[in-house]
Amino acid sequence: MAVAGAGSIGCYVGGCLALAGRHVTLLGRPALMAAVHGAGMRICDLQGGDRRLAASALAATTDAAAALAAADVIVVTVKSGATQEMAGLIARHARPGAVVISLQNGIGNVDRLKAQLKHKCTVIGGMVPFNVVQTREVDGRPRFHRATSGTVLIGAGSAGLRALLDVPGVAVAEHADMQGVQWAKLLLNLNNALNALSSLPLVIELSDRRWRRLLAAQIDEALAVLKASGIRPAPIERVPPRLIPCILKLPDAVFRLAARRMLAIDPEARSSMWEDLERRRPTEIDYLQGAIVDLAAKVGVPVPMNARIAGLVREAEAARGSSPRLTPEQVAGRGA
Repeated sequence: MAVAGAGSIGCYVGGCLALAGRHVTLLGRPALMAAVHGAGMRICDLQGGDRRLAASALAATTDAAAALAAADVIVVTVKSGATQEMAGLIARHARPGAVVISLQNGIGNVDRLKAQLKHKCTVIGGMVPFNVVQTREVDGRPRFHRATSGTVLIGAGSAGLRALLDVPGVAVAEHADMQGVQWAKLLLNLNNALNALSSLPLVIELSDRRWRRLLAAQIDEALAVLKASGIRPAPIERVPPRLIPCILKLPDAVFRLAARRMLAIDPEARSSMWEDLERRRPTEIDYLQGAIVDLAAKVGVPVPMNARIAGLVREAEAARGSSPRLTPEQVAGRGA
């Protein structure tokens, strides 16, 4: 089994699979792969799990051919902007008949993978609901901490795949409507940009009604676009998506009672988009807010809040600095 694009999510998932006895090869960036190869990794979670994995327990490489050629299952965890490139690598190096699973944010990654792999591999959609924070220990060992909870979902119908992936630390279930699941996840991922722009820990940001109102405004716009497009997002934790903005707009004290699970987050957790800004890397804004803005243009639905927030993230990317640490009022365009 190979994890293609092993960053925070990929290393956490790959580490849990290796700890469960699966044969795993990580394919990732040179610095991180060198650290894993030399020191192994530490895998921990919000529930108190804390496990160490020796370097000898899995392979870590930057060589796509070495990682992909022998893999029966390839778990893709690259950012959406790198999907085309990774699809090309898989097309060149993977064995015929390999199963490729997209555990990525955004919409369209499965289609991009299928476009290059449809005659060679079986491509299955997936969704990761949790956040993983990557740090380094004093000895250089990478630490991957799952800071939120949730069950990974994959498309139904591939015999034995769920059982292969469902291991301690990564609960996995099948779902018949992965497109609806992915759109629902995108709605929640609209908060990634707010978190990146604020630089606040997620639990502090989501505890503040001013930030939640901004997220609710984006989701309201997105739901209008999806309705006009004939797209039905799946329920989120059994809650109809249309109710999510109402819950977000509740006063802080009421929200804390109504959404205790949403606030069950590691105190220091932030979004992957915040991490991208801090590390001067391209974000996935074009595949989150950008996807809503593009679809809105096709169906003629205005989405001013999504467009504004996308613009602010792109400005931060262009400045090649860390998070701009904006206030909710600044994000909304109401001054300091």
